[in-house]
Amino acid sequence: MNHLKRWLPYVCLAVVSVSVRADTDGDQWEKYLEQARLFREKGAYWDAEKAALAAVKEAEKSGRREVDVAKAWNSLAAIYYDIGRYTDAESLFRRSVEVWERVLGPSRTEVVRGLNNLGALYLRMGRFKDAESVSTRALAIKEKNPEADDRDLAETLNNLGELCRSQGRYAEAEPSYQRAIAIWEKTLGPTHPRTAAGLNNLGALFSSQGRYSDAESIYRRALEIREKALGPDHPSVGSILNNLAEVLFQQGRYDEAEPFYRRSLVLKQNALGPNHPDVATALNNLAAHDRMRHRYADAEVLLERSLTIREKSLGPKHPDTASSLNNLADVYRLQHRYRDAEPLYRRALAIWEESLGPEHPDFATSLNNVAQFLRMEGRNAEAAGMYRRAVTIWERALGPEHPAVATGLNNLAQVYAADHQYATAEELLQRALSIGEKSLGPEHPDLALSLKNLASLYRVQDRLAAAEPLYLRALAILEKSSGVHAADTGGVLQDLAELCRVQGRNSEAETYYQRVISIQETALGLDDPSLAPNLYGLAELYRLDGRYEKAEPLYRRSLALMQKTQGTESAALARGLRNFASVLRHMKRKAEAGALESQAKAILQAQGFVSR
Repeated sequence: MNHLKRWLPYVCLAVVSVSVRADTDGDQWEKYLEQARLFREKGAYWDAEKAALAAVKEAEKSGRREVDVAKAWNSLAAIYYDIGRYTDAESLFRRSVEVWERVLGPSRTEVVRGLNNLGALYLRMGRFKDAESVSTRALAIKEKNPEADDRDLAETLNNLGELCRSQGRYAEAEPSYQRAIAIWEKTLGPTHPRTAAGLNNLGALFSSQGRYSDAESIYRRALEIREKALGPDHPSVGSILNNLAEVLFQQGRYDEAEPFYRRSLVLKQNALGPNHPDVATALNNLAAHDRMRHRYADAEVLLERSLTIREKSLGPKHPDTASSLNNLADVYRLQHRYRDAEPLYRRALAIWEESLGPEHPDFATSLNNVAQFLRMEGRNAEAAGMYRRAVTIWERALGPEHPAVATGLNNLAQVYAADHQYATAEELLQRALSIGEKSLGPEHPDLALSLKNLASLYRVQDRLAAAEPLYLRALAILEKSSGVHAADTGGVLQDLAELCRVQGRNSEAETYYQRVISIQETALGLDDPSLAPNLYGLAELYRLDGRYEKAEPLYRRSLALMQKTQGTESAALARGLRNFASVLRHMKRKAEAGALESQAKAILQAQGFVSR
């Protein structure tokens, strides 16, 4: 739950239809408008823009009626929306609505369609109050004129559903989506692209609620409709591919998700250009996949590009900009770059609180991530307060059985465990495990986290018989879902190695250490600081077994990595130096051993552990 994604909604912008009449100069603007419509339907947005600009120019030049000029403005605005020129789109949409209201009256169909378009635009811009204002106004007009086209009502309901989902008001969102879909199925048919649009958005709602199986089924239906109707390379197909990839990712099916993410990115870039907000979303989500695979350098590049696009196209205070900030901070944290991470986490937190409010699930995710950072700094009291607040928000917004709640409970339990409040920690972890099994299934990778944490809690209490089967179950889940070389298994293997070593099962401990070191070296490289504990643990095992030649290179590597992360004055480093010195003495290398012992003594004296 640390990494925030964004589903790509599909909103239907209404282009007021025109009829193509006789081939006269006076009707040339209508021909351009029809060309723009056809190009837009094909996803050829740059050709559509040229045709729409020609329509506007021709309509204004030929002295057409104001309402006709407004039609041309509206069509051009819809294309600007498609290509991410939101400020230009807003200006033209507003001008169109103003003309239609003044000339035709405030209750006309054209006004409703214009308001729907503004509502969709404001949703994309993160201006939720403005979106709600124009959408509720459009709904009021439709309710007063029930004989009008139901498809316009469907657009309004779809926008209201998107508004509620964006604000975390999931219970209110579903009936709006369902009504919109029912109207489209009745008026356009179950295989029409606009029906697929409604299904796509309903799938996003189910994903937000943790109903991943339902979401996947709906996305696959929407994808089939769109590919048949528009072809496999249409940009709107890219939106559904992104969302299908996301729901597969959430189910731990990472290998299935990656090709959908990549195909979505290619489609969006080809159709919209490299700097469109939808491209930023695709980059953001592909980065989450790289992050999960511990490909942090790749993830960082993608997230920095996503952030640049969003800041430029959406603004520095948009919720999606906060998502990129949060995710980039998370990648920095995982690389131990805490000073780089903290300001980004806090900036994301401030944006979400201002734009979404303090009860939104995304704000809770940001609280959770700041708390993670505080816990790493040892500021447990502050972290616990943020974790509790995040869990409360998730429970209210998503329900007590949502996977996000399990994430928060897991994290809060770590604070209690660090404070030796083991009974409370165990209760939280048992609840997190129960939620995960119900909502995600017994073999989801996220479930392995609860199992590992509960096992670790038992291990620190010397309840080793209770801990080991939980570790083994967690290991089996991770190996099945991510492959035996996935770096996620490292923590479980490390704990199993320590458990076996304490029990004197040295042969098993050696195997576990060797496996985790191999996995980490493959995934993270030879010099990653995460290797230090396992290199050191295996060195200690060899020392106690009298296998000094095998221990020496492991001590050298582990102590060098330890100095990178802990500095040259830590007590842990001093203990390691002493143990390494013991190995060297057994190897008759007394001078080297003496130098290490002197270094260790100096560190401990500086720390006040031994007298001078």
